[in-house]
Amino acid sequence: MGLDQELQQILRQEVELVFPRFDAAAAWELGVALRSAAQKRGAAVVIDIRRGDEILFYHAMPGTTPANADWARRKRNVVEMMHRSSYAVGLQCRISGQTLEQKMGLPTRDYACHGGGFPITVSHTGYLGSIVVSGMQERDDHNMIVEVLSEQLGRA
Repeated sequence: MGLDQELQQILRQEVELVFPRFDAAAAWELGVALRSAAQKRGAAVVIDIRRGDEILFYHAMPGTTPANADWARRKRNVVEMMHRSSYAVGLQCRISGQTLEQKMGLPTRDYACHGGGFPITVSHTGYLGSIVVSGMQERDDHNMIVEVLSEQLGRA
């Protein structure tokens, strides 16, 4: 699959994976489901779910390091700035041949456009927050979020 095709697939995911409502209970269920999915994969990840600055779920699995938490912060910053998945933003940067620093002056120390950050969108409301997973390869971080969201939202 080429970069353009992969980007289109992610755009569809962002449009389709929308919550009817999202609160602390939904964040807890999602966080626990992500942790379970990571355990099934034998992966050690940091999971960070937020509504704005409010931390709704945070878990650093055994085997993670402070670097995983920092990657999560940087991916979250991309999602919060763009209201898009960090993987989609990264693919757009690769396609254009420009970094976020070149395009928008955003330092790579604080913004990582690598897979693993996904927007929380609520129908009839819009962007609400972010879901971030960090610890696997970027495509795997992204795909795990999408798989769990699809299950939780009853999507194929």
